[in-house]
Amino acid sequence: MAAAQGQFSDHSNGTEGTDGAEGDSVPSAFRLAVEALRAARLRSEIEIDPTPPPKRLAPHAYALEAAVVDGDDDLADGRLVLLHDPAGHDAWQGTFRLVTLVRAELEPEMAADPLLPEVCWSWLTGALEARGLSYGEASGTVTRAGSHYFGGLAERRPATQIEIRASWTPREGRGGVPDSAAHLAAWCDLLCQVAGLPPAGRVHGPADAGTGAGVVSLPQRRGPQVS
Repeated sequence: MAAAQGQFSDHSNGTEGTDGAEGDSVPSAFRLAVEALRAARLRSEIEIDPTPPPKRLAPHAYALEAAVVDGDDDLADGRLVLLHDPAGHDAWQGTFRLVTLVRAELEPEMAADPLLPEVCWSWLTGALEARGLSYGEASGTVTRAGSHYFGGLAERRPATQIEIRASWTPREGRGGVPDSAAHLAAWCDLLCQVAGLPPAGRVHGPADAGTGAGVVSLPQRRGPQVS
């Protein structure tokens, strides 16, 4: 299992690591949510690393990028960003927001399925619900893009990429802190499902009680890297 580590951004004093003093400007609720992300234990197929968070979406942000790896192949990859605005945000209906991008390359027979976008969106909501997570204001897009190769690239077979962009508001628990580790685990479930991996035993903790519903995954080869 991989541990999620990294840095977080406080826009009043830049991006600093866990060993430094981030200052009083970092709200305790955000600090605790980030610490939970860093301590999360994930499936062994997941490789996860910090990435610079966006600086204009919220006063505080923390970001991770991950890939589902099988040998030398990246089957799917994505980015997850935790946003926090202590003053609250009307569109979020809360003080925290999770924003994600997930991408993978599909097999041709799966890419042709007319219901693919609806299925992929249901995988996101299903991953959250399977872990017993409450959330609100979910929104996003599912994009299917095809590439055909010509000339010097004509030997390559056509390729189709699926891309899920989404955001949702996690329910805030005690002290105004969401269960960010459980949301990260659910997001990794989505990433693995898009990669075509079979469901694995849950490793997060109490939020997993009563889960284990069957899922349908897409067969994959190699997914694109997050730029």
